[in-house]
Amino acid sequence: MNQIVGLGISTQRATFITWNKKTGNHFHNFISWQDLRAVDLVKSWNNSLLLKVFHSSCRAIHFFSRSKRFFAASLFSFTTQHSSLRLVWILQNMIEVQKAVEEENCCFGTLDTWLLHKLTKGSAYATDFSSASTTGLFDPYKMCWSGIITSLLSIPLSLLPPVRDTSHNFGSVDEEIFGVPIPIVALVADQQSAMFGECCFQTGDVKLTMGTGTFMDINTGNSPQKTVGGFYPLIGWKIGQEVVCLAEGNAGDTGTAIKWAQQLELFTDAAETEKMAKSLEDSEGVYFVPSFSGLQAPLNDPCACASFMGLKTSTSKYHLVRAILESIAFRNKQLYEIMQKEIHIPVTKIRADGGVCNNSFVMQMTSDLINENIDRPAHVDMSCLGAASLAGLAVGFWTDKEELKKLRRSEMVFKPQKKCQDYEMSMENWVKAVKRSMNWYNEM
Repeated sequence: MNQIVGLGISTQRATFITWNKKTGNHFHNFISWQDLRAVDLVKSWNNSLLLKVFHSSCRAIHFFSRSKRFFAASLFSFTTQHSSLRLVWILQNMIEVQKAVEEENCCFGTLDTWLLHKLTKGSAYATDFSSASTTGLFDPYKMCWSGIITSLLSIPLSLLPPVRDTSHNFGSVDEEIFGVPIPIVALVADQQSAMFGECCFQTGDVKLTMGTGTFMDINTGNSPQKTVGGFYPLIGWKIGQEVVCLAEGNAGDTGTAIKWAQQLELFTDAAETEKMAKSLEDSEGVYFVPSFSGLQAPLNDPCACASFMGLKTSTSKYHLVRAILESIAFRNKQLYEIMQKEIHIPVTKIRADGGVCNNSFVMQMTSDLINENIDRPAHVDMSCLGAASLAGLAVGFWTDKEELKKLRRSEMVFKPQKKCQDYEMSMENWVKAVKRSMNWYNEM
């Protein structure tokens, strides 16, 4: 332990908890980024007169000022993946939290903030720009918590933690935990950490993470990119004066769908799925819609249901597995298309990571569909590597990002082998299946 000179922490984003400031005891379990308890609040707010007035005001200000910030605000909408309305739900439904907020005795934190608080035995309370920007409560143009959004939602700014640089001396792990005090020198959200680990440092670099969900991020340089509701502007990282911004689109149920199929005993090990899919010419008209937690960009429907369509008496588990894997590639295609439509930055390279990128069937089909080379690294756990890289730079273990680039190893580059037109009919039928799955829970 004495050899450890710094600790970097990468965490899942937008999952949060609240706790008693005086005792450190939590008021409830973690509220996950996939949690749908705020669906009704999201629908209510997005259709509210107040938000429409807000949008109109921002459009008017943008017309006269041409400010990108107000253009982005004029298109802002809430999603269930934001912490914001899930926090509002907690404030409305948990009397204990309401009372603590009134007494200014309540702390809010995403996973990074909670871990920092616990590891330092309560002496540190903070988050970084990457995690803050994913909550739906942060203004990436002003680089601070949004006074406008928090006022709209009646969330006191005093409830939110201070925001620090991604590489920063956050304090030290209490000596009682590991026997020695270890400096905590980096906090970073998992997708931004993976972006850093993939060495996607240049404007136009794209990262495709396929884990529990799919996250497609593009480096947009040092300023947020205005979007029209598909991709979302985020802070990648802030190190001193350097600020790197991203635009991100995601699909919520990638690894989730594969794990679900495994629980149904369609296969024993996820590694089998590639061989199962490749053993067939096609899925024989079977299509899967991966929406256990709704559909995200570009469809943005929290009420969509997961479904199989086109089942026949001849359908086997092999067809079901292939349909699941194809749905992942189809969602990747949708994300890539909306990225190209909204983000007018030429793509320089695409690098994949996450457990599902080990599946060469998904990787090759995605490469074919988007007609781009996709680089798979030798080690796919990029969130860990990104946090370690940020910590290493902070303590001087590495001197600059050029050193990190030299350390990266590519395992395979997938190049288009089929024309995307070869998938046109399958994609059209899959989109038809998606449309029939949308708004399902609204109609029950």
